[in-house]
Parts: sequence; C-alpha cells; structure tokens
Amino acid sequence: MPPMPPVTQALLLINVGVFCAQFLLPFLPALFALWPWGHGFLPWQVVTYGFLHDPSNFFHLFFNMLGLWMFGSELERVWGTKRYLQFYFASIVTAGFTQLALAALIGSGNPTVGASGGLFGLLLAFGMMFPNRTIMPLFPPIPMKAKVFVAVFGGLELLLGVMDPRSGVAHFAHLGGMVGGFLMIQYWRGRVPFGRR
Repeated sequence: MPPMPPVTQALLLINVGVFCAQFLLPFLPALFALWPWGHGFLPWQVVTYGFLHDPSNFFHLFFNMLGLWMFGSELERVWGTKRYLQFYFASIVTAGFTQLALAALIGSGNPTVGASGGLFGLLLAFGMMFPNRTIMPLFPPIPMKAKVFVAVFGGLELLLGVMDPRSGVAHFAHLGGMVGGFLMIQYWRGRVPFGRR
C-alpha cells in the first residue's frame, strides 16, 4: 500500500482524536454537533458536525474512516491537497444544509454528527473518476464496478430516507453530500449547471 496522503491522514486523525475527546469533554456536541434552527444552531456547526461521532457507536466512526481511507486517499493523490480539501468540505457543508432543511420540514430537534456526508461525496467522486474500477464492499461481499456501487448506495439512501425520515440516520444528508460533490466536479469541469469555462 502507498503511504496515506497528508490531508486524508490529518482528517482521519482529527476524527479519531475528537471521538476520544468526547469522553473527556461531553459538552462538545452541544457546541459543535449540527443542531436544527431554533434548537441550538450555530453557524460553524455546518462544518464541525463532520468531525464528531456518537461515542456510543464506534462502528459509525470505523466505517466512515475506512471509507475515507479507501476513497479519499486515491482522490487526494489525483487532485492534490487543495482541490481535495475543497471537495471534502463542499460535501460536508452541502450535507449539513440538506439535513437542516429536512429537520425544518419534519420538525426534528435532534442533532446530527458524523463524516458520512463527506464520505458519500468522496464515494460519488470515486465513481465518477474511476467508474470501471472493481470494488469489493464488505456488505454485501460481491465485486462490482465503482459506478454500480455508487448507484446502489445512492438508491438505498434515497429509499431508506423516504421510508423513514425520522429513523435517526441522516440518509438525506448523505445524499446531500453526494449532490455537493457532484456539483463541485461539474464546476471544475465547466459543465451544467455552471456552463462552459
């Protein structure tokens, strides 16, 4: 395996560090999780929520960091650190605003945490950059092309989000991360909806 590139490594270490810090500083989610409007929302939360994970759910952190390593490392090598950071934060912020809109629509007062919005943006980008690369997911352990993998996961998130928008899993935030990532790539390529540059 090639060495992990610097931004991916830093993101991974920050997420793990904040996860551990929450055991010592339990007030962190009150300030840095993404709270709905009228329930404790603060402007910086549209970014900081992406570095928090529920301390009672280690697997949420584990699978997000596994995906960050799998997909983010290669994208950072292709794009370089500046473009990779722009893309990752665009996905995180778009996922955050999508979750805020959904919370307002369904009247939820629950906070959102996790890097999943950024991860789903990276997943979409990987599928667009390397559509025919074969991926072996953990669940189900069936080899499939990256473009199929992205379509399956995107479809599942949409289905699960429509079936139960109050499930406690931010399915539409995941989709928002994918939309933000797609728009960023379209902007770089000078394509619709940004026209040609």
